[in-house]
Amino acid sequence: MTWTAPEVERTPTPLVADERPMLQAWLDRHRETLLWKCAGLDAEQLRSRPLAPSGLSLLGLVRHMSEVERGWFRIAAAGAPLDYLYCSDGNPDGDFDDIADVDPEDAFAAYHREVRAADAAVAALPLDHTFARPLRTADFSLRWVYVHMIEEYARHNGHADLLRERIDGRTGD
Repeated sequence: MTWTAPEVERTPTPLVADERPMLQAWLDRHRETLLWKCAGLDAEQLRSRPLAPSGLSLLGLVRHMSEVERGWFRIAAAGAPLDYLYCSDGNPDGDFDDIADVDPEDAFAAYHREVRAADAAVAALPLDHTFARPLRTADFSLRWVYVHMIEEYARHNGHADLLRERIDGRTGD
């Protein structure tokens, strides 16, 4: 049986909440939206790059967001001594580029693991927690990471909208 990306039910965001729960809810909504854009597609469809000359694919976006979750929450904010999953100095776009033989089921499982690990890594840290990044001249706060991640997902979910529409015509917010 051919694996297809599972259906996703997106959680509504609160209209009123404290800052941390609000940021988490919007981040989770965007996480769910990326997976929702992939729902029902098979490996070939997830690997397809239907927006020439762009090399973007839905599978590449899922792998990229796994990398970004790991990078900002676990490596940067929490200080975990981890390597990246798909990218390296010699292959900085491995998350997007190296998908020809990738099993989407494995990539989606890695994504879910990274999201859970990212949330766990920063759960006890206050939003005012700051950290330095190599080659950067200013410190970052965990609050900034949440806002940046919401922005990162929003931008890439726009890409996912276009990719999905080109793959099978499905549209939606």
